[in-house]
Amino acid sequence: MNIEKITTLGQLKKSGYISKSIKDEVRDNLIKSIQEKENPFTGIMGYEDTVIPDTERAILSRHNILFLGLRGQAKTRMARQMVDLLDEYIPVVAGSEVNDDPLKPFSKYAIDKIAELGDKTPIQWLHRSERYGEKLATPDVSVADLIGDIDPIKAANLKLSFSDEKVIHYGIIPRSNRGIFVINELPDLQARIQVSLFNILQEGDIQIRGFKLRMPLDILFVFTANPEDYTNRGSIVTPLKDRIQSQILTHYPKSIETSLLITEQEAKINDVQKKLVNISDLIKRLVEQVAFEARSNEYVDKKSGVSARLTIAAFENAVSSAERRAIMHKEKNTQVWISDLTGIIPSITGKIELVYEGEQEGPYEVALNLLNKSIRNQFIQYFPNPELTKKRKTNKKATEEPVVENPYKLITAWFDAGNQLDLLLDMKDADKIAALYKVDGLYGVVKKHYPHANEKESALLMEFVLHGLAAFSMINKKMIDGKIEFKDLMGSIMNLGNMGFGEDDFNESDYQ
Repeated sequence: MNIEKITTLGQLKKSGYISKSIKDEVRDNLIKSIQEKENPFTGIMGYEDTVIPDTERAILSRHNILFLGLRGQAKTRMARQMVDLLDEYIPVVAGSEVNDDPLKPFSKYAIDKIAELGDKTPIQWLHRSERYGEKLATPDVSVADLIGDIDPIKAANLKLSFSDEKVIHYGIIPRSNRGIFVINELPDLQARIQVSLFNILQEGDIQIRGFKLRMPLDILFVFTANPEDYTNRGSIVTPLKDRIQSQILTHYPKSIETSLLITEQEAKINDVQKKLVNISDLIKRLVEQVAFEARSNEYVDKKSGVSARLTIAAFENAVSSAERRAIMHKEKNTQVWISDLTGIIPSITGKIELVYEGEQEGPYEVALNLLNKSIRNQFIQYFPNPELTKKRKTNKKATEEPVVENPYKLITAWFDAGNQLDLLLDMKDADKIAALYKVDGLYGVVKKHYPHANEKESALLMEFVLHGLAAFSMINKKMIDGKIEFKDLMGSIMNLGNMGFGEDDFNESDYQ
């Protein structure tokens, strides 16, 4: 159909155009997409077997949809991508505020216009991108904002009585007729405003003031909300929830691999940064692990959730930390070191909600704890578990299990001999590599497990070993004055003891 040649109602009728409801339109286009094995929700990862099939079933059932889940779970993004399931263009009566279908007009403006001009009524073609409306629910949203109200200025300018329908100013929902309309954070909408949506969802019509209107709006509604037990600001009133036919539960990525793909897609790393800074798979996994640790941490409010935005922002900050250091030292190329991950702490503290105990600890300490737990968890994916090298008594007979040979004994012995290693956060790459090679046995551990690693890769793994041993309480790590200080564990405890602390003041968690 050549839409450029169809400009009047008469031409539209001759073309054989058949009107469809919005839900039938989306359904038909989804069926084509499924038949052609295309994914209508591109860029949405981790939902292939859960949220996307549920959404497709809801669309095939012609349902309005509620996406229910914690923050940062791509709820709004799913809704916005439904626009791609609309026809590219649809005809509307030219000048209609509510996108009247020329073949099925319902507004007074369109009905009067067609009665006056007949087949000469001008039409225009509306692109799919103009058929999407979105409103963030806030307590100050009114019925007039959503549905409409009498406009006294229009009445005065047109010299009309308030009983004339032409004085109505339509809200955002009628203006989204024949399109997709999204209300984000639905529980934040006051209960009386939610009640005003009942008729629209059930009967498909609107009521404005005292007018006897019956406007069968043709809209696909999509709502998003956090679980009701999370927010104390409000809830979805039960009759409204009952009118939303499909409630779809969203979730966070279930694997590190999925989370890595999301961060890689969403992180804004420009070409200059990519050329200057190398980012190893190890660093990427450590950053992703922070979010997984936060979602199960006792200090973090699980009802609030930990958004995927945390890892995206943290990854960007990690790259920027390395970039800043390279600029300072005029280096042409560098890599993200483990020590650069201290730069992601601001990305963590701003993205997590703490429970009372977490507030007592403080956001900075909680962020450090999450980072150390991330290192501890990932360390055993790359190197032998230090826990397996420790002797354990199995019963009262004091018999001991066979002890795995300790691959880290040369490293811990070097620190036990009174040696100390200081790694400055803004250290030159060459200086850091030289410092790491001073630790006995450190390179040997890396070489044994990663014999083909180049100099910088080996140095990064050597630094990782130190942080990993500190996370398993085999050496002591302390951040102070722009540097990370590694010492022997017992010597640190003895020094604290000389300062007046007793043995009861220490436990293993202090060094993790």
